[in-house]
Amino acid sequence: MTDRKHVLRGRTAVVTGAARGVGEAVARELAARGARVALVGLEEESLARLAHELPTESEHWYADVADDGTMARVADEVRDRLGPASVVVANAGVAEGGPFLDTDLASWRRVIEVNLVGSAITARVFLPHLLDTRGYHLQVASLASIGAAPMMSAYCASKAGVESFSHSLRPELAPRGVGVGTAYLNWTDTDMIRDADQHAVLRELRAHMPAPARKVYPVEHVAGRLVDAVERRASTVYVPGWLRGVQAVRAALPTLVSRVARRELTRSEFSATGLLGAGGRAAEARRVS
Repeated sequence: MTDRKHVLRGRTAVVTGAARGVGEAVARELAARGARVALVGLEEESLARLAHELPTESEHWYADVADDGTMARVADEVRDRLGPASVVVANAGVAEGGPFLDTDLASWRRVIEVNLVGSAITARVFLPHLLDTRGYHLQVASLASIGAAPMMSAYCASKAGVESFSHSLRPELAPRGVGVGTAYLNWTDTDMIRDADQHAVLRELRAHMPAPARKVYPVEHVAGRLVDAVERRASTVYVPGWLRGVQAVRAALPTLVSRVARRELTRSEFSATGLLGAGGRAAEARRVS
């Protein structure tokens, strides 16, 4: 622990997409540093189990982040039960891959709704809390925010969108004492990434990335870096750190990616994956219910 170890003690933190993966690991790390945690997601049993296991006062809410009315109710209940949020981690996200022409448009739209619209709704309903507490909002983005990849049009569009969204919020809210951070993540060892590796299109995509960009990082390491950023109220956090350097060359990435795609991605036929991981399946079940 650093000298910041008491910063979060007694504060309320909200984590969306908290049932598994990065969201679960971030929730555990926030609680380990003393925060009360409000867990939001679509897998009620997993959320309940996690809330029971955390060492601080924690509660869970079954909610679709893309549902305005439900999220507004969640925000009110968080304030009533745990107190106004000082930290919000907008982590909920889903992914799908494959040729755009063959992708089910409902799945494509669902990625945008959860990743981009859901992030905006999360910010909107919890901003009154953060204004009261002069708190901090962390938006989880991706390497896909910096450089778009073929066969992942919905995911890349949504993550580019949340990057721009958080960049817009930061100067708007800074005069009012609210910090806004953007977290850029690469491949992280979650069920969504393990699910992606079962599909040829995404195996090929990762195989043709530069060696450092193919590495998969332990979710606990990623969560620790994100919570460090929360404690610092950082404007940006990059996991791994070398992603920061990619910002300097992002203008050249579309040309480079196109050259690689013309050379490598014409050799095989690929099919659409549908929504990936258990979180994606939960999102799909919610969509069709």
